[in-house]
Amino acid sequence: MRKATYFAVFEPSEDGGYSVYFPDLPGCVSFGEDFKAAMKGAEEALGLHLYGMEKDGEEIPVPAEAPMVDPDTAAGYLVAPVSVFPDMVKDELDNKRVKTTLTLPAWLKEAAEHSAMGINYSRVLETALKDILGIAQR
Repeated sequence: MRKATYFAVFEPSEDGGYSVYFPDLPGCVSFGEDFKAAMKGAEEALGLHLYGMEKDGEEIPVPAEAPMVDPDTAAGYLVAPVSVFPDMVKDELDNKRVKTTLTLPAWLKEAAEHSAMGINYSRVLETALKDILGIAQR
């Protein structure tokens, strides 16, 4: 299983929390009210950022051996490696259930609701779409 590790810079804020940025991944930022929350947010941000880059066909940068800390970073910053498993993030996000609205004739909805079959609209639509698109059940 692939593992990606990048250095994150944890910059202390006046209220006791931490801002987080990844020097190798511009735009990948997070925040936490304490170090533990900041680390959790950093892991989440890293996973989502790499997922988005892969989905957009962008080249994933090779992690630096030592981070290039921005000279404007507040005193007292910490640098720590943050690791994620991109394939697990992808699997979780690609299989996340999303809500969609559909329109049916009123008589069909009423018939489904009054049937003894216990119709699950989501399951019926998912099965029909997989069948129409020729996608094997997973």
